[in-house]
Amino acid sequence: MPLCIRDDKVDARATRLQRETNASSKTEAVRIALLHELERNRARKPLRERIAGFQAQAAALGPSDANFNMKAFMDEAWED
Repeated sequence: MPLCIRDDKVDARATRLQRETNASSKTEAVRIALLHELERNRARKPLRERIAGFQAQAAALGPSDANFNMKAFMDEAWED
């Protein structure tokens, strides 16, 4: 669904943002602004909650291999 800006001040700000970001259109400028605002809002989430999300993703991958030798793996990766 298309976004229609009916407020002259908001439209002027979208135009200014388009110029300042060299966006190809006002729609692109608004898309960029919304992505940045979503990221900024996401970053306000407490670190403890963000870490818990990462831990849940890691847990979903399954248990780690207790016999995995990281040193041997890294040594092999760096050999010429």
